[in-house]
Amino acid sequence: MAERIVADLVVERLRAWRVPRVFGCPGAAIAPLVGALDDAGGDPAFVPARHEETASYMATGHAKFTGGVGVCLATQGPSAVHLLNGLYDAKLDSKPVVAIIGEDVTGPLGGAHEEIGLSRLFGDVCNQFVRYGRRPEQVPALLDQAFRTAAATRSPTCVVLPRALQVTAVPDLLPQAAGVVTATPGEPLARVLPHDADLDAAASLLGNGRRVAVLVGQGAHGAAEEITALADRLGAGVATSLLGKPVLDERMPFHTGVLGEVGTTAAAQLMGGCDTLLMIGTNDPWTDWFPMPGQVRTIQIDIDGRRIGTRYPVDVPLVGDAAETLRALLTRVPDQPHREWRGMVEKMVDRWRVAAAERAATPADPVDPRLVLRELSTRLPRHAGVAVDVGSVVYWYARHLELPPGVQARLCGTLGSMGCALPYAVAAKLARPDEPVFALLGDGAMQLNGLAELITVAHHWTRWRDPRLIVLVLNNRDRSGVGGGRSPGERGPEVPYAGWARLLGLHGVRVDRPDLVGPAWDEVLAADRPAVLEAVVDPAVPLDAPEPALADLRGLVADGDAARRVRERVIQTEAIAADEIV
Repeated sequence: MAERIVADLVVERLRAWRVPRVFGCPGAAIAPLVGALDDAGGDPAFVPARHEETASYMATGHAKFTGGVGVCLATQGPSAVHLLNGLYDAKLDSKPVVAIIGEDVTGPLGGAHEEIGLSRLFGDVCNQFVRYGRRPEQVPALLDQAFRTAAATRSPTCVVLPRALQVTAVPDLLPQAAGVVTATPGEPLARVLPHDADLDAAASLLGNGRRVAVLVGQGAHGAAEEITALADRLGAGVATSLLGKPVLDERMPFHTGVLGEVGTTAAAQLMGGCDTLLMIGTNDPWTDWFPMPGQVRTIQIDIDGRRIGTRYPVDVPLVGDAAETLRALLTRVPDQPHREWRGMVEKMVDRWRVAAAERAATPADPVDPRLVLRELSTRLPRHAGVAVDVGSVVYWYARHLELPPGVQARLCGTLGSMGCALPYAVAAKLARPDEPVFALLGDGAMQLNGLAELITVAHHWTRWRDPRLIVLVLNNRDRSGVGGGRSPGERGPEVPYAGWARLLGLHGVRVDRPDLVGPAWDEVLAADRPAVLEAVVDPAVPLDAPEPALADLRGLVADGDAARRVRERVIQTEAIAADEIV
């Protein structure tokens, strides 16, 4: 029997934490661990990425799509540096990831040409936990603590394992050889509910509101039934943050859509007209589209009390799990739906939906990107996964892709780093190989790392029960980075994205006519292998950010004459006619 070494011990702890796969790039300093993973028979599996950055995105994507702890590995030096983007994505979107770094310091004076101070490098992004392994008996407890901290704080952590340690023999009986696994990966460590007095105060505030708005974020996942029941009880309108878009059924008549720069006019109007705001699991940074200061009374629910009041003034803070807290509120809030306000909200929604359809039907040269997303809406399978990249595609996704209940959609919402969609999609597909997955990205993101990670797709797809991993590339040849038109000389290179897919043995379709967009979707959905749908779209289509409600008063200090003007404008909302929404 081969001698048991620390690398084998690491694999055992990963297995104990029910880690299904580890993402990374092989290298000398991490080679013993990679070898142990190769010998593990796929439990856990090692998934080699084309680049360390995409490996860290895959780990974060795994955490986002599954709720478990993502794991990535790299070596010291530039390999470790490349992990930072994906780890910051996990930190800012509150997802648990464990990074394992191999270090090999073998120089004559104790240094190496790739040596970087790893504690300092990861000290910010993994500020909850960065530790070095020094002796074999430390390793089990060290890894358990890294996983436990990642799960408890919903953040990335880091463990550095020197190569010499990885190959050290493990005695048969190690002191403290088995750490105690006390946390379920990705789940809250305890049931968290606000105090009764705070729940009573929130219920009183909601009950006294006449025009209630509910803003839903990613922290409200799993609470759709409770949110809908409370909104119906109060006659409230609902909007979501960008990350909260998949939480609720977007077909509901009082669902105004996404709030913010990438959002809808209906959501902006909802914020402009409300007098009471309930924020659930959101830390949305687009506060310019929130109600004017002094306009509303606000309740905020969040599992992490540190986030309450950081974006917007809060009257009643509620620290707790979203679904549990909402169920407690439902027993306290009176049933008094304000039908006039609900009717106004539904008219806002109807007008927005008509306007969105008209925009998507606008002639373009050659294809309107909004049309491409609307055609997917009618074909998106239930229980699909959707990974969205950064760029103008976010605007079209937020406004024009209607998500059926059961569809998971994830994006790099807070960090806003390009190149996440295809790595996310790979992680989602590996986690659920029997369900279709879509990656939505622009040509810039595809050139950044998507072309390379298609190799990863080509390597794995034959083992998937449902082979559908569909990559939409919106090819607008615009490298300006701003969207909505380009300046002379900014036209990007012609890249045959669909052709590259075919060279890899995948399916590829290129469409440059509006009437062929629907059939192109049908073709890739019916393909017997992963596919790239390359849509040649018009770069001049405007992004059309909605104007914040009461935009003419933004930036004024709400006192004196400014306060009077705010009050007058807010009072006007009570008398808004059907065609005169603020």
